[in-house]
Amino acid sequence: MYSSPLERTRETAAPIGKAVAQRVRANRGLLECDFGDWTGGELKTLGKLPEWKTVQRYPSGFRFLAASRSPRCRRASPTPVAKLVAAHPGKVVVAVSHADPIKAVVAHAMGTHLDLFQRIVVSPCSVTAILYTPDGPVVLCVNSTGRDLATLAPS
Repeated sequence: MYSSPLERTRETAAPIGKAVAQRVRANRGLLECDFGDWTGGELKTLGKLPEWKTVQRYPSGFRFLAASRSPRCRRASPTPVAKLVAAHPGKVVVAVSHADPIKAVVAHAMGTHLDLFQRIVVSPCSVTAILYTPDGPVVLCVNSTGRDLATLAPS
């Protein structure tokens, strides 16, 4: 059981960890993308900037000013999730993160270019499940807000 170290994800992860009797461990690899000078900005304000369209349509090529990493979603790459999967072979790994990193992991699992990841919808508190097999990942669900997680088992 892992979570981004940000408070909002730790708050989401806490009841899940309690329900499955697992300690939630912070993992910096699950953090949101580095938005540089845009960090903390309101979406309605940022959406009016001329750069906004580029961020939405060509995220792999956009570099935020004063960002610690570039391109913008390097942190949101599937690498942290791959490391968690490798560390727990054959086990269920729960990782609580943010919309953009989740969308980037889903895009990678589906073989979709990062520039198309904004076409994927990930709502707050939704479940996205990916089965990692030796033959490659299988996306079981994206943005599920249903209650019965048992239905996620592949048939």
